[in-house]
Amino acid sequence: MSGSVITSLTADTSGSGAVQLGLVNRLLDTLDQSLLVAERGGRIILANSRAKKCLESIGLGEVSDLNLYDHILQVEEKQIFREIEKGEQEVKLTLTRGDKKAAATVNWVPEPDWLVVQFAPLTDIQAAPDPGAQITVQELLQEREITYRNLLAAYLKLQEVNRQKTVFLASAAHELKTPLAVIKGYYDLLLAGSLGRLSEKQRDILEESKESCERLVRLVSMFLNYSALESGKLVLQLRENDMRDCLDELAKRWSDAFQRKGVRLEATFDPSIPNFRFDYQKVQQAAANLLDNALKHTPGGGSVTLRAIPHFWERRVAEASPPQERRRFRLPRPNSVEVSVTDTGPGIAPEHHQEIFEDFVRVDRNTTGMGLGLAIAKRLVQAHRGKIWVESDAVQGSKFTFLLPMDQI
Repeated sequence: MSGSVITSLTADTSGSGAVQLGLVNRLLDTLDQSLLVAERGGRIILANSRAKKCLESIGLGEVSDLNLYDHILQVEEKQIFREIEKGEQEVKLTLTRGDKKAAATVNWVPEPDWLVVQFAPLTDIQAAPDPGAQITVQELLQEREITYRNLLAAYLKLQEVNRQKTVFLASAAHELKTPLAVIKGYYDLLLAGSLGRLSEKQRDILEESKESCERLVRLVSMFLNYSALESGKLVLQLRENDMRDCLDELAKRWSDAFQRKGVRLEATFDPSIPNFRFDYQKVQQAAANLLDNALKHTPGGGSVTLRAIPHFWERRVAEASPPQERRRFRLPRPNSVEVSVTDTGPGIAPEHHQEIFEDFVRVDRNTTGMGLGLAIAKRLVQAHRGKIWVESDAVQGSKFTFLLPMDQI
């Protein structure tokens, strides 16, 4: 890749922030070059189909599982940057796997500190190019090259903006968390009568104010969870826990909010659910987000049911056991727990069943919230190697369900 290409990666991308990774990947696939983009630490971010084929041709596997330095270049990070610090525009390397070889050209993008690598099999390099063919497609390649540079630069800029947004959310949430906890504590003292007797009107006002404060606390907690998930810092505290205790505690905590709105909350938990390893707080947060969503969309006089039962997850058995092992157990035994939240709200049209689990998506604009609750619940469930889905239509209530496997490592 020429020096002008690398320089353009850091160009101003005003107005191009909406460029999506899928679009960039599709454009990269149209190029006659084998390209990939990696972070300074070696994590691969983008790779077009030609790069994947080139790496496969020398015996390397799935690109997403590879590290640029350890698996592909087989050199240390400092060796690459030592050459760059000497003023080299490009660092050229030869990749060897047995009798298969490929050439790699590494360019450094100062902003946002990423590496762009171009690959080519040595047989392609040594073969004499066809001048006629090059002239025929020259204009098309130049046009694609310009578009590629602009889109890739826009994507890099978008990634930096996204990182800054995540940092801001985390900082703001941390700053709000402590004063909100103090305010909530004073509400509890006042409502308990510790600071004097209250009239009925005063109690109603304080309870309404406390409810608003609790909503802010949940919002701050949601931002903190979202920031941890976005930055990859989520760590599960897997311990032997009782799912029934976890959900029963949650139901009791939410009972007042349901009573204030006039919505009946029912909780039923199968006594045969065994203890198993899961993160108590994270599962409780996922279920709380589903309850919060159900409460928002269920009118007064309606009902919400929180339910947990043992479940036989056939796909997990098929993945985990060889055929002869599966034949040994003819009767399906529970290997997961199914947790569901069912409401009597207006329901969700089938075309929205997938997008409601995406970040900042709100199908009903008349309700409050940031559109993060279901997205966070999905990520927390997936972190436990589980799955989550919704069953609903536009004229009746919704049922949100997630499965958690009992065989957490």
